[in-house]
Amino acid sequence: MVVTSRDVARLAGVSQPTVSRALRDDSRVSDATKTRVREAAQLLGYVPSEAGRALSSGRTRRIGLLLTDLDNQFYSHIIAPVHRELERLGYQLMLHTETADNDTIVERLLANGLDGLILATTTVESAAPLRLRDRGLPFVYFNRTGALIEADATVVDPVPGYREAVDAAVALGHRRFGAVLGPSNTSTAQARESALRAALLAHGIALAEDDTRRVPYSADEGEAAAASLLAGDDRPTLLFCGNDVVAYGVLNAAHRAGLRVPDDLSVVGFDDLPEASWPIIDLATVGYDITGMAEAAADLVVRRIEDRSAPIENTRFASVFVPRRTLADAPAR
Repeated sequence: MVVTSRDVARLAGVSQPTVSRALRDDSRVSDATKTRVREAAQLLGYVPSEAGRALSSGRTRRIGLLLTDLDNQFYSHIIAPVHRELERLGYQLMLHTETADNDTIVERLLANGLDGLILATTTVESAAPLRLRDRGLPFVYFNRTGALIEADATVVDPVPGYREAVDAAVALGHRRFGAVLGPSNTSTAQARESALRAALLAHGIALAEDDTRRVPYSADEGEAAAASLLAGDDRPTLLFCGNDVVAYGVLNAAHRAGLRVPDDLSVVGFDDLPEASWPIIDLATVGYDITGMAEAAADLVVRRIEDRSAPIENTRFASVFVPRRTLADAPAR
């Protein structure tokens, strides 16, 4: 037989609404009554239903994480820290995956009864943030931001990491650089390209457009782009990559072309994913606190849910160059 809140109310000698308020730690209920209700609930083995809590509080305590860039392995590393932080704050993580950012996404998200949303794969031109604002669903940007509306965000500052990486590369004799960057409709790709070009210009080096490719964040796309850049003898001695996943593809392209890394070609990624440090890869890259950034996104969305009038907060995480095997002296030409 299922124990209900009415059973608890009878045993505790209070009304059923008082049971609900007591178990929510409502300040309108005395401490003595709360204790009596909790003891009765424990004795009967009563577990409050999430549905009932949602009806009484107007909240489901569910927060969505929206991913549309499903091929980007980066996002598999943020789910666990977001989940842990939301659980610590008393919320549940609901993962929502879509193959595109289109007009129907918002309606489907709203139909799931979410309290808030973390947008992890927003494109610059996406209208979804506007629709979420108009429908009153709190949200935050993670990693990528949209251009149409400002909102709470956790992002990476690529400037210090690229400055350190370029300084190290120039000190090793590199002068001819190429880049396999991310898609131009993402804020991450735009910010990283701008930071990379500025770091190179500080040494009087311009990144030639012919030596630049912009591709989706996937290993296959990185490999195809690198193959075109590495054809012929007059190739870059170092390729900067939009992220580590793209860099994995670049390493594959170099291997297929018979080029040795780092003897013939150096490669630098971005993100410092756990796999980048594996001995078989040992990728030089630009890193930052991915776990901290994921946790900060969870904190921001809960803050926005619980205080919608709070000022917009943009949390920036500093980047740092992580030297590894794939960056070495420039080859003699």
